[in-house]
Amino acid sequence: MPGTVLLLAASPVGKGCLVDAASVLPVLAAVPPAVLAGTDTANVVELADPLEPQAVLTRLRAAAAAAGPLTVFVTGQLQLDRRQHLPHLALARTTPSTVRYTGFPWHWFREELRLRAAGTTTVLVDLHADAEAWGWLRGHALECGSTVAVYGRVAPPPGRRTVASPTYMKAVATILRSGGRPAVEQLHQAALGRIAGEGEVGDLVLGAAARVPPGGSAPWTPDRPERPRPQALPEGGPPDGLVGDPHAAISSAVQAGNHADADALAARWQEAAAAAHGAGSQEALHWAEVRADLAMFAGDAERSCRTWMAVAAARLAAGQAVDAPAVEAAVDRAHHQWGRIADTARARDLGPALADLRARVPGRREGALDHVQRQLRQLQLSSTR
Repeated sequence: MPGTVLLLAASPVGKGCLVDAASVLPVLAAVPPAVLAGTDTANVVELADPLEPQAVLTRLRAAAAAAGPLTVFVTGQLQLDRRQHLPHLALARTTPSTVRYTGFPWHWFREELRLRAAGTTTVLVDLHADAEAWGWLRGHALECGSTVAVYGRVAPPPGRRTVASPTYMKAVATILRSGGRPAVEQLHQAALGRIAGEGEVGDLVLGAAARVPPGGSAPWTPDRPERPRPQALPEGGPPDGLVGDPHAAISSAVQAGNHADADALAARWQEAAAAAHGAGSQEALHWAEVRADLAMFAGDAERSCRTWMAVAAARLAAGQAVDAPAVEAAVDRAHHQWGRIADTARARDLGPALADLRARVPGRREGALDHVQRQLRQLQLSSTR
């Protein structure tokens, strides 16, 4: 099966730049795609100094939807937003005061990669942290979800007025160009050995393989930065008549095109979780999110939009903040699916509720509420013609 490779290199323009991230792209681009991916054939997507976080999200989302193995190479610098103190990959327009709106939130990697099967996704990173992000890393892990293997390093802030070089990623590329494709763990250790030999010490080393559950199937449980990950199975065991890992069964149904069966199975687990923990529990909301994604896979944008809106409303009703990552993600996905509803009458009917939700949860993308209101006005005008 063909692999997919996403090459992402980003750093701010101007004096806020800590690392010349884009300098690694010519070296990586010289590596044959199949070697980058570790597969017989591969598709490569390159993002050099992107301006907008939504552009990165679109490419990451498309790469995550690929069926085969996915390898993501991320080079850049890590900064915290001033409001929630969450890590972001700084983009070309990022400044310390605009990180929240111009940077790429690290937890978006988890959000977009959460449905991929364990063992199919590898993220290699070469990051430089600013002083605040470096302090944050002392008490927090930088990861992309339990089913994603993450390797690489995070370097401390370079000296004043110094722009560092992404030496770890360049070492990775150089090793791959020399021929052969070592296992990712061996590749990682070889790259660390090279930069250590050049005198680079004191980095935070990342080397976490994906955790595969018993039986080899991948859980679809979304990792949330503000809450513990919910248990896959509700207390009291599975619903009557169901055995085994539900996520594997749902995944198989989707791959076979049996979307109705997949949704029916997820609905039964959602009902069981609601009965055991309550309709607004993390366990029940997990299955609601699974069903929202299943609707998207089935091409039913309206149902996906409604489900994501319901998830967002439930999280808000449970007391989660309007800027909590899980709440923002649910509203962003509802907004995205609303834009894909082909029936203008249905989109028009759903628009006011989405606009009300957007007013409460504006999200990180500037102008998101204006976009909903503008599109809704156009839909309403079209109905009077």
